[in-house]
Amino acid sequence: MQFVLPQFQVFSEKMNSFELADESVPLFSLSPKFILPEEKRPQLSEVTSLDSIPIIDLSERSCNDDNPSSSLVVQKISRACEEYGFFQIVNHGVPEQVCNKMVTAITDLFNLPPEKIKQLYTTDHTKNTKLYNYYLHVEGGEKVKMWSECFSHPWYPIEDVIHLLPQEIRTQYGEAFSEYAREIGSLVRRVLGLVSIGLGLEEDCLVKILGDEPRLRAQANFYPPCPDPELTLGLPVHTDLNVLTVILQSQVSGLQVIKDGKWIAVPAIPNAFVINLGDQIQVMSNGRFKSVHHRAVTNKLGPRVSMAMFYGPNSDTVIGPIEELTDEEHPPRYRSYRFSEFLEEFYNQEGSRRMVKEAFELPN
Repeated sequence: MQFVLPQFQVFSEKMNSFELADESVPLFSLSPKFILPEEKRPQLSEVTSLDSIPIIDLSERSCNDDNPSSSLVVQKISRACEEYGFFQIVNHGVPEQVCNKMVTAITDLFNLPPEKIKQLYTTDHTKNTKLYNYYLHVEGGEKVKMWSECFSHPWYPIEDVIHLLPQEIRTQYGEAFSEYAREIGSLVRRVLGLVSIGLGLEEDCLVKILGDEPRLRAQANFYPPCPDPELTLGLPVHTDLNVLTVILQSQVSGLQVIKDGKWIAVPAIPNAFVINLGDQIQVMSNGRFKSVHHRAVTNKLGPRVSMAMFYGPNSDTVIGPIEELTDEEHPPRYRSYRFSEFLEEFYNQEGSRRMVKEAFELPN
């Protein structure tokens, strides 16, 4: 599967349409509001592409094993969860045309004229459906914008989302997302089952903890070509606050993950999804499985889009180390909390390199 983006508008027009250019600086120069302090810049020359996150074939089975949750796949996922907190999956069963329709709908949404989608833009994080920018606080109290635009909304009910969209994109986006969400919902439950088995738990353990009303969020990301990728970021360094994230990438790479103190690039592989573990998995596994820092970088050559599907607990769900994973040799490393408390801490750390789960660690 190769996700090919439709032709974009002229570079200067596209930049202006998302307020990514500054009239006071020359075209093809980076506006100061996007330039990071030197110590926070991506240092792209130091990123390695020789080693990356594991690629796992979900159709792979052990010899004489007719169980889809085969021990070989579970072993590979467990190793990836312990060492990387990220992996890519292939032969996952999600139809190619469903993914292509989703990428096209995202691209067409961000290609609309700015006057068509400006009503979606907000800085109010409590809004359920919103278009917004990420930023970082820097010295002096200033904010540096990230080189991207993000469209965030719940999975369901999709009717609450599409009625806010411009008329010309409503049907296309609604149909594409509804079909895509159904497929990803099934895939997430399947992957969570494999993760549960890898922890030595019952296959449905993690899904049961999250209950019948998990927190389901989607985030479509658009990264225009950038005049100077060395000076800015597409998304800041962060971990995901949820349980599990499924990422669909277009053919342009930009995701990077930290491993052993070094940044590694995650290639865009045809017919693959990137899976990354959120903070709640690290807490529930009592630190055995990792939620690691990652970021998105920019490039000069062409636009990039991605869709992140987040699966997590609702506000009332109590999260803590799973009892079966603690004992005298492995005492609880985190205190239990309602997820609403975690969200409050998350928003309190907005604009910084968030260290949210660390706020719930127990003293040694």
